[in-house]
Amino acid sequence: MPVKRLGVLTSGGDAPGMNAAIRAVVRTAVSYGMQCLGIRRGYNGLINGDIVKLETSDVSGLTGLGGTILHTARCKEFMTKAGLEKARDTCKNRGIDALVCIGGDGTFRGALDLAQYGISCCGVPGTIDNDIACSNYTIGFDTACNTAVEAIDRLNDTMQSHERCSVVEVMGHRAGHLAVYVGIACGANAILVPEKPVDLQKDIVDNIRYARDNGRTHFVVVVAEGAGGAVSLAPRIQEATGMDTRITVLGHIQRGGRPNARDRVTASRMGKYAVDVLAEGRTNRVVGIIGGNLQDYDITEALKMERGLQESMYETARVLTLR
Repeated sequence: MPVKRLGVLTSGGDAPGMNAAIRAVVRTAVSYGMQCLGIRRGYNGLINGDIVKLETSDVSGLTGLGGTILHTARCKEFMTKAGLEKARDTCKNRGIDALVCIGGDGTFRGALDLAQYGISCCGVPGTIDNDIACSNYTIGFDTACNTAVEAIDRLNDTMQSHERCSVVEVMGHRAGHLAVYVGIACGANAILVPEKPVDLQKDIVDNIRYARDNGRTHFVVVVAEGAGGAVSLAPRIQEATGMDTRITVLGHIQRGGRPNARDRVTASRMGKYAVDVLAEGRTNRVVGIIGGNLQDYDITEALKMERGLQESMYETARVLTLR
């Protein structure tokens, strides 16, 4: 059955580049002769009918805009049978033949639930955690890394002036990809991630003491929020080293800002490809990028995939933080 009316939504945490993906979805849909509808506030908007028509002019200039013009929200009601039935009814009443759902694994689980109710969906991976197993890269990761690195570069200046240790917390509840990349890029003395156990004395304190004995006057420890966080770690480092230790939690600043070129281009490619997939009659898919090439996977299979920390990257980080 050809897609005549296509819906697009963003769900879960926002990520730089989501707007570029929305733009690509709308313009590609129009090129196929489809009408495109924007669903505001994720699955919550689908349940409550918060929907707007999107023309090509509505998405002009979005490529470099951070955040998401469709807004995003988490929706507990959508996790219930009644909520899913409301979402299904909205699709039927508004004549929505298919949906492009931009977000992380929670967004894809929602798309899978909708698929059980006969709604065709295609997921586009957008999350700064870069933790979608079926894709080497997710929209927003590179911009978030650069935001964190810039902040730490600034911190280095003031830490050096006062001979302090800076414990910087980056996002990542279950995945340490962001912490590893940022830690390597800023020359951190230690990097803590949820996937790997860390010995405070061996992996942090000894590194700091050795560097201090060899003339270094400032130190940086990068910790993912899921690895314990900076608030609990910093006092332990200060007690063990006797060094003035300061906490910086970057928080949601990592999600904001204008997406860089990589995220703009990747989001545009993925958004277009998602519409291509649906236009060709392939349904209930997730878009991924492997080795620079776009691919699509069955949603069920994609959600079964597991992605651990890239061992080669972690080994690089480990070696470069050695005393």
